[in-house]
Amino acid sequence: MPIPQSLYIHIPWCVRKCPYCDFNSHALRGAIDEAGYVRHLLADLAHDLDPRPIESIFIGGGTPSLFSAAAIAALLDGINRQSPLPDTCEITLEANPGTFEQAKFADYRAAGVNRLSIGVQSFDAAQLHALGRIHNRDEAIRAVAIAEKAGFQRINLDLMFALPGQDVAGALADLRQATALAPEHISWYQLTLEPNTAFYANPPALPDSDTQIDIYEAGSAHLSAHGYRQYETSAWRAGAPCRHNLNYWQYGDYLGIGAGAHGKQTRDGVISRSSKYRAPGAYQKAAGNGENPYRDQRFTVPRDEQPFEIMMNALRLKDGIPTAYLHERSALTLDDLRPTLARLIAQGLIDPAIEQRLKTTERGFALLNNVLDAFL
Repeated sequence: MPIPQSLYIHIPWCVRKCPYCDFNSHALRGAIDEAGYVRHLLADLAHDLDPRPIESIFIGGGTPSLFSAAAIAALLDGINRQSPLPDTCEITLEANPGTFEQAKFADYRAAGVNRLSIGVQSFDAAQLHALGRIHNRDEAIRAVAIAEKAGFQRINLDLMFALPGQDVAGALADLRQATALAPEHISWYQLTLEPNTAFYANPPALPDSDTQIDIYEAGSAHLSAHGYRQYETSAWRAGAPCRHNLNYWQYGDYLGIGAGAHGKQTRDGVISRSSKYRAPGAYQKAAGNGENPYRDQRFTVPRDEQPFEIMMNALRLKDGIPTAYLHERSALTLDDLRPTLARLIAQGLIDPAIEQRLKTTERGFALLNNVLDAFL
């Protein structure tokens, strides 16, 4: 059975860099040549194109909603000409809740985007200021209403917790507002201090570990009580899961186009990973050698690193993955993992039904880092 294939598209520009962000994003210093960048994206795709259908597209950033709907339409039309998109293709665009972006929502929907991921992060004014966000609470709330009016039935809200000085009550206030808006999907993840960010250089006062646990437990209970099912460590759904991210976690393949985008392809158990030039200027020069001039590196994942790679993704899922995916999507068999799995089963961390499915127990899910360390 062919391994599913997705497409990630990176739009690297944003209005300003948030202090916690370690993504490949670059503050605007003038007008964006949208048409020029779209031409490069389509040329990049033409070099990497695979005959398998593209089952999902995720347009991330940066702030993709800085691009006009006409540019997004031209991009999707160009992709469809190169690789006809199935009617079932999930097409997600990340958007900020600001008024400027909201004005484009209906046109994005008309362009073919069928899922919107709105970067709210918090509804609290002080937290939004601390996080460097440029929208306010009212804009975040209004964004959901405008997205629904524009025809989006599939909406995700991005929220963070363990924010500077945050307590359980503050985190729950954010979740109460989020669930009151009733989006299909909520991504709720913990703020971490990543290298090469302003927060890493000048760390804010974050909640201690006990408070972080209290927030997580109270927040999880609230989401469950309001009809959201956790299916991944930071993903909760009241409707359909995010098919694009699900493909990552199930160790599917994906193409990556745009500045700094990453890709993964599998051929006969040989897994290769690649990345594109990170700097927008270098990417658009397409100055590399080899079959794709936008690519700055490509390497094969060694067989002895595949157990950790596949488990790092698969065990993030509450339901894990079918055991058959091991030999379908890697060079591994169950026998390669059996000794490690046996130890984890004995510790009550892995579900013993490993012949059919690889998944953690509830205890293992709570101690996921310990489980993953066993595969290193």
